[in-house]
Amino acid sequence: MKVNLKFLTLIAGFLFFMTASVSAQKFGYTNSAALLVEMPETSSADAQLKQLQESLTKEIQAKETAFNAEVQKYIEQGNSGMLTPVQMQELEADLQAQQLELQQMSQDAQVKIQQKRDELYSPILEKVQKAIDEVGAANGYDIIFDVAALNVILFADESDDVTELVKAKL
Repeated sequence: MKVNLKFLTLIAGFLFFMTASVSAQKFGYTNSAALLVEMPETSSADAQLKQLQESLTKEIQAKETAFNAEVQKYIEQGNSGMLTPVQMQELEADLQAQQLELQQMSQDAQVKIQQKRDELYSPILEKVQKAIDEVGAANGYDIIFDVAALNVILFADESDDVTELVKAKL
């Protein structure tokens, strides 16, 4: 009986300290996507990305137009009987190589755009993270959640929204 009483007292004390430490934590939340949209650096980065994308798209479309003309020429010459079977095989191999080159060009363009996006957005995201860190430290927050990432917060008191404080830091 004494062992059970000591054990229950120990558990009650442990639960009391766990509850006290959890209730002492301070949580906040922000919407990083909303912060990014409002930053002038973001619109500048978006404009640069759009310009790069349009440039690469024009280049690829010009190459596609030339390729389609080559294919059309091959079809016309093949249908008219102007080409020998050996010439047809050579042209087909050349067209396949051009098609692969077009596919590679398209993939390279996607990689270039992603690299440029990373290059442009990295300092912006670092700036936002630094502001969030400073707000958290200055206001005693233990954790600040980002509601833009999967909207994981199902309920939050409006007073815990630190977005305006982060905007002020930015």
